[in-house]
Amino acid sequence: MSSIELTSSQKTILTALINLHRDDEEAVKGETIAGEVDRNPGTIRNQMQSLKALQLVEGVPGPKGGYKPTANAYEALDVNQMENPAFVPLFHENEELDNANVEEIDLSSVHHPELCRAEVHIQGSVRDFHEGDSMTVGPTPLSKLIIEGTIDGKDDTSNILILQIDDMRAPAGETSH
Repeated sequence: MSSIELTSSQKTILTALINLHRDDEEAVKGETIAGEVDRNPGTIRNQMQSLKALQLVEGVPGPKGGYKPTANAYEALDVNQMENPAFVPLFHENEELDNANVEEIDLSSVHHPELCRAEVHIQGSVRDFHEGDSMTVGPTPLSKLIIEGTIDGKDDTSNILILQIDDMRAPAGETSH
């Protein structure tokens, strides 16, 4: 199934649907998705028809209707769908976010402190994050790693924040794993 080639627009819309659906597990209205991705509701309806044909979304009729992502949608975007994921706190400008969770942290150039970056994959929208904002990620469940940094870039389509790491620490000694 993951061999489906989606356009950038389809990926953005599908990612927004998954993020919005995660919040309350209800069907998401096309207007809500349109507001999230800053597109016309008619454009969303047209894209949803093609995503339905690809079996990535299902339409829910009625007043509480809208769209829900299928299991294929998670697979097509390579998003892990876990029942009870471990919660990793995320702080944006010193405010804890309750509508986002860290899915993955990739470290690059750890051996070169001035160039050390972290790619933080978020479950939730990265729309309200901007370059220069301060972020704190963690502590992670097992190693209790905490990363403090400044947003250096972001990928809205894949929900990735790129942090320039200012400080990174974990308790020294034995970990619980």
